[in-house]
Amino acid sequence: MKTQEDAVGRRVSCDGERGTVRYVGPVPPTAGVWLGVEWDDPERGKHDGSHEGVRYFTCRHPKGGSFVRPKKASFGVDYVTALKQRYEVELQEAIGEDLKISSRTVMMVGFEDVKQKQRLENLTEISLRRCEVSGPGPENEIRNATPFARSLDLSGNLLSSWEVLAAITEQLESLQELQLSHNRLSTSSDPSRLSPAFSCLRVLSLNSCALTWTQVLHCAPMWPQVEELYLADNDVTELLRPEHVLQALKVLDLSSNQIVQETVLEISHLPGLQKLNLSSSGLSVFQFSDASPGNKTALFPALKTLLLDDNNISEVNIKDHVKIVCVFHLSCRRNPLLQREKNLETSRQIIIARLSRLELLDMRQVLSDERRGAELDYCKMFGAAWLKAGGHSDPEKNQPNTDFMSEHPRFLALLQKYGAPDEGELREQKPFALKNQLLTVTFVCPEDSERKPIEKKLPGSMIVQKVKGLLHRLLKLPGMELKLSYTCSKIAGREIEIDNDLKPLEFYSVEDGDRILVRWS
Repeated sequence: MKTQEDAVGRRVSCDGERGTVRYVGPVPPTAGVWLGVEWDDPERGKHDGSHEGVRYFTCRHPKGGSFVRPKKASFGVDYVTALKQRYEVELQEAIGEDLKISSRTVMMVGFEDVKQKQRLENLTEISLRRCEVSGPGPENEIRNATPFARSLDLSGNLLSSWEVLAAITEQLESLQELQLSHNRLSTSSDPSRLSPAFSCLRVLSLNSCALTWTQVLHCAPMWPQVEELYLADNDVTELLRPEHVLQALKVLDLSSNQIVQETVLEISHLPGLQKLNLSSSGLSVFQFSDASPGNKTALFPALKTLLLDDNNISEVNIKDHVKIVCVFHLSCRRNPLLQREKNLETSRQIIIARLSRLELLDMRQVLSDERRGAELDYCKMFGAAWLKAGGHSDPEKNQPNTDFMSEHPRFLALLQKYGAPDEGELREQKPFALKNQLLTVTFVCPEDSERKPIEKKLPGSMIVQKVKGLLHRLLKLPGMELKLSYTCSKIAGREIEIDNDLKPLEFYSVEDGDRILVRWS
């Protein structure tokens, strides 16, 4: 039985649930000693630490606590004991295979123990997940048992504090990756003192550890070299600017935290941050205050990947993303982005057109042909607004107002790339209805005789770029440059080139029954 001084603050497990001892002693009118436990899962408890009007301890949640008898609680095991229990079966099987391979009978006493010790010593990746590790054990035993460990998973264990953890990691001099998710570690009064125990650490996972951002910053001096920090599903809300800590970060995961969006920019000065995950963080806006829309921001200077899935970011804010000119990978799935667009592919095209360097959107690669189509569509979609704002096909007269350029900062660059669309192309088209005429056309691949002709019904108002997109899917030719022409019965022997992606089929007088020839390079 642990004394009161030993037990309070210790981590315990009971029937598969983990908690922290907050009280040791009697609970009248019953006899004997009880442990007052605050459970990690508040649904496991019965009360907030009070019983019949008497408060014995406090809990974060009103139903987070309960009393258990000491004999029902496990205080865990030391690192090496857990290591042997975890790998015992695996090691015994491996040793058995070695014995089978041997051509002579091994008579040495303790041979299996020697082989087991050798195999443990050679481990570089160690998983003790949910093995009830509560401490280091005898002095230097860890250093002798696993001297080459580079990656260690201690998720879901019974470690009570950073001091206890440091007593383990200081013996693992090559440790670079540490998984600590689903633990409850009390903070150290002097975290800098513990930094030698984490001097080589590069990757640290602290998901679901009930941490606030203030606690993270308080602990950060322990991890001077950490480059990847995973803090999903914690109690991170209001962000503060990291001062002299976390300056080596390249990856930061803050997903599944309800973050105060006005504080997001507090982490924007991290000089080497390349990947930021803000998914499921309750954001409705993602914008920058240091630059006008369309201009490059000085914030997040090294950012390459931005994850914004499962938020409430609306269409009006997507214009601010264009200022993240270095972002190559963007994910914003399940957001009300571009809500007025019923077609998700149209929303995707608009984002691609706005971000010139985007290579991956919503975990799908942006191919060169898709980019070309998206940018051409974008010019057509907002061309009428461009003309209304003062745009003109003559470069010397092309001076759209600042409101338009603020909303569409890449538009002029796209016009230089593809040329200005004709005013006739920008007339607002009426929505297509079934009663409108459909053209029956046949797609033929004259340079690939093995492909059979494909007959399709298409609206005459369908633009060439959309036709090419359809053909990429039908013919399974992603990324290929398509060249179209057509033949008709009225002009026998003549092949008419379809050379402008922004024109509709009816512009070329394509009629019912015509054949469209498809070539690619």
